[in-house]
Amino acid sequence: MKHTQDDAGDLLTTLRLLYPTSSTTTLRKMLTQGRVLVNDTVVHRAKHVLEKGDEIEVLQRQRAEERTPSPASKPPVELDVLFEDATLLVVNKPHQLLSVATDRLEHDTLHSRCVEYLQWSDEKAWCYIVHRLDKATSGIMVMAKSKQAKNDLQEQFQDRNVHRTYRAVVEGRPEPVSGTVRSWLMEDKHLNIKAVNKNHPQGKEAISHYHVLESKDETSLVEVSIETGRRHQIRMAMQHLGTPVVGDERHGAATNPHKRIMLHASSLEFLHPETDDPVRFEAPTPRGF
Repeated sequence: MKHTQDDAGDLLTTLRLLYPTSSTTTLRKMLTQGRVLVNDTVVHRAKHVLEKGDEIEVLQRQRAEERTPSPASKPPVELDVLFEDATLLVVNKPHQLLSVATDRLEHDTLHSRCVEYLQWSDEKAWCYIVHRLDKATSGIMVMAKSKQAKNDLQEQFQDRNVHRTYRAVVEGRPEPVSGTVRSWLMEDKHLNIKAVNKNHPQGKEAISHYHVLESKDETSLVEVSIETGRRHQIRMAMQHLGTPVVGDERHGAATNPHKRIMLHASSLEFLHPETDDPVRFEAPTPRGF
């Protein structure tokens, strides 16, 4: 479908006029799938400003896929990209990969791979770390393509307005099967995480909500949402319940059949820093979970 804009407005409003029987969710999917063109350029933003005379074209799904670069033209970077637009880069971090380099200046990190990926098409491109996952944890992370977007997202994290969900395989079965673990954690000079009294001057509050999704004879699959983002927070919470994360020997696990700590960041929800629209991204659950 093609349409010429009659007057100024925003893209989502025009899509609603063109597709009056379609839900807002369906219209947003058109945008995220790269099916909406403005003046022959793919636009993902729902609140993209339109001017009188702009040419809007909505592609059929097959034609949109034909416009997607072939695998041979994609950058040779080992990176699982879940979503990308002009502001965000959302990726699925593998376990045993650092989020960002430490004082040892490691060359291969998730951040370095993201920069390499972006600079394949624009040598001046860059992205900023917004938050981190432990090296042993896999799952969803968001990078910002500008300092303004980074600051906006970090403020959302700080204000506890980002909804973060994890999946964990734990030893045994937590009792009760759902609840909240509230504790105070501190990191010592050897980078070890310890539980401390809430009045400890270096203690930081950690709040984790959990519920059991499925239990077998010796393990359970648990979903955890966190209000705070302390290092090793979920691993400490599961240890507190007497059901450590499988593979997490540091926090009491006795088994490690998958040769990894079974903790995965499965979803993120926040307000898009460019549009203020609520967005949700999910990372596929790895095998073994």
